[in-house]
Amino acid sequence: MQLDQINHPNDIKNFSIEELEELAQQIREFLIQKLSVTGGHLAPNLGVVELTLVLHYLFESPKDKLIFDVGHQSYVHKILTGRKDEFDTLRQYKGLCGYIKRSESEHDVWEAGHSSTSLSAAMGMTLARDLKGEKNNVIALIGDGAMTGGMALEALNHIGHEKKKMIVVLNDNEMSIAPNVGAIHNYLSKIRADKHYLKAKEEAQQLLKKIPKVGGTLAKSVERLKDSMKYLIVSGVLFEELGFNYIGPIDGHNIELLLQAFKQADKIDGPVLVHVVTVKGKGYSPAEIDSHKWHGVGPYKLESDQDEKQKKAKTIPSYSNVFSNALIDLAKQNERIVGVTAAMPSGTALNKFAHHFPDRMIDVGIAEQHATTMCAGLADLGMKPVFAVYSTFLQRAYDQLVHDVCRQNLNVVFAIDRAGLVGDDGETHQGAYDLAYLNHIPNIVIMVPKDENELQHMVKTAVDYNEGPIAFRYPRGAGIGVEMDREKKALPIGSWEVVRDGNQVSVLAVGPMVKLAEEAADELAKENIQLEVINARFVKPLDHSMLQCLANERKALITLEEGSIKGGLGSAILEFYAEEEIYHMRIKQMGYPDYFVEHGSVKFQRKEIGLTVDKIIENVKHLCNQKSEVNT
Repeated sequence: MQLDQINHPNDIKNFSIEELEELAQQIREFLIQKLSVTGGHLAPNLGVVELTLVLHYLFESPKDKLIFDVGHQSYVHKILTGRKDEFDTLRQYKGLCGYIKRSESEHDVWEAGHSSTSLSAAMGMTLARDLKGEKNNVIALIGDGAMTGGMALEALNHIGHEKKKMIVVLNDNEMSIAPNVGAIHNYLSKIRADKHYLKAKEEAQQLLKKIPKVGGTLAKSVERLKDSMKYLIVSGVLFEELGFNYIGPIDGHNIELLLQAFKQADKIDGPVLVHVVTVKGKGYSPAEIDSHKWHGVGPYKLESDQDEKQKKAKTIPSYSNVFSNALIDLAKQNERIVGVTAAMPSGTALNKFAHHFPDRMIDVGIAEQHATTMCAGLADLGMKPVFAVYSTFLQRAYDQLVHDVCRQNLNVVFAIDRAGLVGDDGETHQGAYDLAYLNHIPNIVIMVPKDENELQHMVKTAVDYNEGPIAFRYPRGAGIGVEMDREKKALPIGSWEVVRDGNQVSVLAVGPMVKLAEEAADELAKENIQLEVINARFVKPLDHSMLQCLANERKALITLEEGSIKGGLGSAILEFYAEEEIYHMRIKQMGYPDYFVEHGSVKFQRKEIGLTVDKIIENVKHLCNQKSEVNT
């Protein structure tokens, strides 16, 4: 088997086209088998097998820089660069990362878990190459969806302006190729990429301009004619106008055509965009039929082609579905409500909202910045926009949060999904920083539900609130299985609740950490230690009256949050006591540490950073012993 002998890109350099095609099939079989056990991004990687093979066949990684946008389509790249034996550990704790990881290999030159970054990074590497007088290639791969990101468009504009030599690969897995259109484009691409044609065109234009009186006018006429023909028959008009030489569309599963296209692209001394059309899930019929379902999957049974996670009966609803269902119910009574997503309608469960209210559902594509300011515009004219967005992606709209929403105190609702630890997607997707980057912005209210029932009440609270922006954050996955109230009610802004009475030490917890604190309280009760557990469900504003009572009772406090310690709930409480000049409080902060937590199961991640029942018990006993020592 050829694949067994592949440990470096050099191992395929002498392959024939037939051998590359055979290897492509072996890689597909390898991915389908391995991911059935570990899960992962199946459909996207099956779609780029031939493309990745050709890039490694023609170019010299790591001297030539292959830059993957997002990085979830890098599995074939990992196989070819010596990591196929690690695929049994894919996305597992301390195992192979599901994205590009620079510490894994010298061939991984750019890390990203967010889309639309590859072009800017590639431009930086291109400029660095030229400033240093080096001669390597820079090749950026970006998907058609990622092209909707504003950052990608900014980069395209700059790349086209600078005219530096680099290759952009547009991996288009939505468009189909009609044979006649594809033939025309392949023909035109060969002509435009041919160095003799390019040189002849340039010389002809220069010659015409030298003819007295008529030459300049004639040259302009020729240029207008060329432009007119291009607008009529070339679909790469946008890229040509931005300064790129356009090649494509190319069948991304035809190795011979791919080789021709990239050989031509390499001859051009300037930016080239190679438009490659691929099929997600290529070679595995269930993934081809439903590439969305098979985009990122858990373990699945090969004989049944069924995702094991999808097979299990879901008796406990996910937080995302609870949010969506609550919003649907409220939208039936409130025509101001508008659902907004940035290319994640299914992930945020707003696809259900769209089914009920197609005219009040807006998907802006991968454009969180635009979505946030658009919501501000909606709110400014009296609508109630609800922007459902993953915590890690809302980071991209920080300026818009500050400048357009909070500064103008507009009634925008932020439903922050995937808050806290996210498991196998790892450090690029951890929802660790939303509390910190929201908490210091004036005017915004921030809530965190302890369970799925409280989440539906927070949706009601947010929709009813008309004093400015308001946000609530909730974790990935299923709720904890509590009974759901039939009637939704608005919570008093800034109110906390005591869920377990106790003495000596109080745990101020938010979100899933409330349940963790209750479990610790159960264990401590066996040793006659009564731990008070408080659901600090409003991170902003804090419950000042309860904090004052805790100070009067001289209790030791533990703040417990699945978010960054720096800037989070604990920091806000310390700031409150400092401002009130209350200095006797003993406070232990527990949360996300000052480093990036890598991929693995949430269970292992919590253990690594100390968010466990045992660690809570240890801290409670330490604080109790401290108090005993002071009293003696």
